Formats: sequence, structure tokens, C-alpha cells
Amino acid sequence: MSDAAGTTPRTRPGRAAVPPGRAAVPAQRVPARRVPSVPVLVRLRLARDLMDRCYAEPLDLDTLAREAGFSRYHFAHAFRAAYGEPAGAYLSRRRVERAQDLLRSADITVTEVCQLVGFSSLGSFSSRFREVVGLSPTEYRRRHWAEQAPLPVPGCFVLAWSRPGSAIRPGSATQEKPGGPPAG
Repeated sequence: MSDAAGTTPRTRPGRAAVPPGRAAVPAQRVPARRVPSVPVLVRLRLARDLMDRCYAEPLDLDTLAREAGFSRYHFAHAFRAAYGEPAGAYLSRRRVERAQDLLRSADITVTEVCQLVGFSSLGSFSSRFREVVGLSPTEYRRRHWAEQAPLPVPGCFVLAWSRPGSAIRPGSATQEKPGGPPAG
């Protein structure tokens, strides 16, 4: 099928030309993304809140699905449908966001930041950080400190407050002494 001059194939407006010898393939419909119902969203929110609260802990798909009251398969599909990304990607993005806060405000090494936010490997932390932020963790810190020159929190304070049970320890200054008023 060519026009009067025999040089170009004819097409209808809005359709692409089909090469000779090939059959036209009908356009396939992309199914609309189904948004989960409100009760499902409430249950998914429980798992998302767990990720936000316990981002530094090792969380796997089974733990998250159990928190939401779903099977692994159902949870993975429902989470992606509701939030547009897999649960693992959401968790690692949250960890990177927390790492950005630490890199801006604390004077600790990138390796310590990596461990504090829950990554087990410095290489995976650095590559995921670069994927999300567009810079390496070291470059991110350097640029932020050059622009704003914050007064960073000493690393010893960050590490002390990130340990479990570090709020009040026996013998600390905030504990009452026997027979007297609280120290302060």
C-alpha cells in the first residue's frame, strides 16, 4: 500500500505505519492501577509505620506482612499498589533519608552512619544513597557543610543516644541519689 507516487506507506491519522510483511498489532490496554480499600490501607499503614519507626532494625518481608496481617505475596502486591513502590525500596529510601539527617547534623563517619540507619554493607549503602540523592554520602556531607556550615553534634553523643536503653543508666546524673533530691 503506497500513495500515488508509490514511495510512502499510507496510514490513518494517529496510527503508525506498519512495515511490509508485518501484521498490525492492536494497542493493548494498560489496566488501571487498583487502589486497595480503606481497611487494607489501614493495615498496610501499620507495616509502613513499623518501617518508619524501626528503620535501623533488620526488617524482612515476613515481618512486615505479619505486622499488616497479610501473607507475603498479598502484602507485597498490596503495598506496591497502594504506595507505588515495593516495601523494600520504601524502607531503603527511608534509611537514606535518615542518613541524610545524620550526615548534615552529626560529626560521625559514613561507615557509622551506614550502620546506624540499618544498612549492613557500606557498598550497598553508598550505591543506594547515590541512587536516591544523586551524590555519594561523602560528597553530600561536603556540599551541605560548605553551604551552611552547621555546628555538628559530636559523634560520641549520637552513638551514645543510638544505643538501646541509653536514656537513663544506673549511676547517671539524672537518677535520684539515695536520701536526697534528684541530681541536676
